[in-house]
Amino acid sequence: MDKYKCFDIIGSLFELNQIQVNNKKEINYGIQFEIAGKGQKGIYRIFESKKGIRLDSSQIKDPDFRGYIDEIIHSSTIFAKDTPLNFNEKGSSKFPHKIHGLDTSKKDLEKSKDPVQLIGVDESGKGDYFGPLVIAGVYTDEITGERLKDIGVVDSKRMSDKSIGEKAAQIKEICPYEIVVIANNRYNELYRSIKNLNRLLAWGHARVIENLLAKVDCHYVLSDQFGKPELIQEALMDKGSRIQLIQRTKAEENIAVAAASVVARNEFITRISGLESLYKMEFPKGASDLVINAGKEFINSYSTDALSNVAKVHFKITNQIKSSEVK
Repeated sequence: MDKYKCFDIIGSLFELNQIQVNNKKEINYGIQFEIAGKGQKGIYRIFESKKGIRLDSSQIKDPDFRGYIDEIIHSSTIFAKDTPLNFNEKGSSKFPHKIHGLDTSKKDLEKSKDPVQLIGVDESGKGDYFGPLVIAGVYTDEITGERLKDIGVVDSKRMSDKSIGEKAAQIKEICPYEIVVIANNRYNELYRSIKNLNRLLAWGHARVIENLLAKVDCHYVLSDQFGKPELIQEALMDKGSRIQLIQRTKAEENIAVAAASVVARNEFITRISGLESLYKMEFPKGASDLVINAGKEFINSYSTDALSNVAKVHFKITNQIKSSEVK
C-alpha cells in the first residue's frame, strides 16, 4: 500500500464516521489533510517510507478529539492489533496496529461498516432535463438484503430500463419501500422558492425517510452524499430526528441504496413514459443535444410556458431551447 491508497481508505473511514476531510496536500514523504467533526478540527498526516506507512495524529490539539480519531482507526477491520506500533514517534496513537492494504478495497471497508438493518435512499431525475425528480427509500435487513443480492439487484446505472422494471417489481414484493415524486410543476415552484438543488434534494430525502419510518422500526439511514451533510438532517421532522443518518459517496454499493436507486429510476421511467403519452412526443433522458431538440419541438408545438410542465426549467439549456421559439 502507498500513501495514496492509505489516504483513500482512511478518508473513507472518517467519512463513514461523519468526519469531514478537506484541503489534502502533499508534504515531504507524505500527505497532510484537515479533518473536522464533533465541533473540533485538526491536521492528520500520512507518511510513507521504506519501512512502510506511518500515521500521525499529533497535530490534533484537542485530546478527546484526537482519542476519538485514533479509536476510529483502531476499531477498523483493516487494522490489526497484533503488530508493533507503526506511527510517527510524535504521534499520539496508543493503539498498536498496522495497515493491511493489498487486498482491502474502499468498497469492502464501507460494506463492513454499514448496519445490516438499514434504510437506503436514492434519487433519480436529478440530471435529467425532462421528467420529475424521484426519491425512493428501501428498508433491508439480514434476510431481505441477501434476497436482493440473490436476485441480482445492483445500482440502477448498471442496468437496462427493462431490467430496472423487472427488478423494481421484485424489490417492492420483498422490502418495505417509499417513493416521493416531485412533478415538474411542483419541482419548478420549489426551486424558485428554495433556489438550491441540494436543499430541494434534502427535502425530498427527508420526506421519504419520514414516510418509511412510519412503516418500519429502523435506526439507520444511508444516503449518497450531496452538498453539506447536515442538509437532510435539518429537513427531518419528529421520527427522522431520532435516526442516525450516514452519508457518503458511492453509497449505492450498499444493497439497500442500490435497491432504492432501482425503485426510483423505475418510477422516473414510468413518469417519463406518461408524459410522452400525454404530449405525443419523445422526451430523451439526460441533458444532451437530443434533449435540446426535443425542447425546441415541444415549445413549437405547445408553448414556452408549458415547458414547466415537463422540464426542470432552471437548467441552462432552457435558454438554448427558448432561443428557437417561433415568434
